[in-house]
Amino acid sequence: MIRLACALVLVGSVAQAKDSYPPLDVLLSTSETIIAQPFTYPEGEARITAVVVTMLPGKETGWHHHEVPLFAYILEGELTVDYGAHGTRLYRAGDSLIEAFKTRHNGRNTGAVPVRLIAMFAGAEGAANTVMDAQ
Repeated sequence: MIRLACALVLVGSVAQAKDSYPPLDVLLSTSETIIAQPFTYPEGEARITAVVVTMLPGKETGWHHHEVPLFAYILEGELTVDYGAHGTRLYRAGDSLIEAFKTRHNGRNTGAVPVRLIAMFAGAEGAANTVMDAQ
């Protein structure tokens, strides 16, 4: 936990990250989601949830939205996300993003191998990370 806190402090400034030891590769530094929305953190006691998501070829998430900011890093595979009126985006291994905030979207594995990604929700006690939309 102490190592994670130190890494987060070092990543706090991109300029520092380039000159720090150990050297850091900044994956993402932004104040907007992938569809150019500003995002805010939920009120309440902070709760970080980190998960590894695995999706087999052809499978999809179903239409949903996130009530809290979500950072994602694609470990392997190919994921196509439909953001409705905001278009469709393709993500591949090595891509990182802040997912759409409070906006419906559906992810589908459009590749030939399983998609594996790390998702980190910056939530709060009692706040829903993901809400499945009614069909």
